[in-house]
Amino acid sequence: MRLKNKNRGNVKLIKAIDKLISDIENSDWNSQIEIKKERPDADSIHSNGFYFFNISNYRTMILVVFDYDKYARIIWVGSHKKYILTFKNNRNTIKKWLRDNEWI
Repeated sequence: MRLKNKNRGNVKLIKAIDKLISDIENSDWNSQIEIKKERPDADSIHSNGFYFFNISNYRTMILVVFDYDKYARIIWVGSHKKYILTFKNNRNTIKKWLRDNEWI
């Protein structure tokens, strides 16, 4: 993952990213409630399984989609500043971005 390579010296951020990946890989989440219970930093942004995970200590946002087979795909990663510039902290802008990039 490019974010990890870019931040090789930030061991805590690398561990937080690895923890998120591990949580996703080892989960059997069936609902938003289950995701939020294990990952309070998750925010459902679309009913088709799109979630932002906020690694807040590092101001890093990760957009993940869970498909019907429970596969997870990271579709966007960036700093909180880049998140604000791209998505304007607005669900409608996020949905438009998802449509424009043919995710929904």
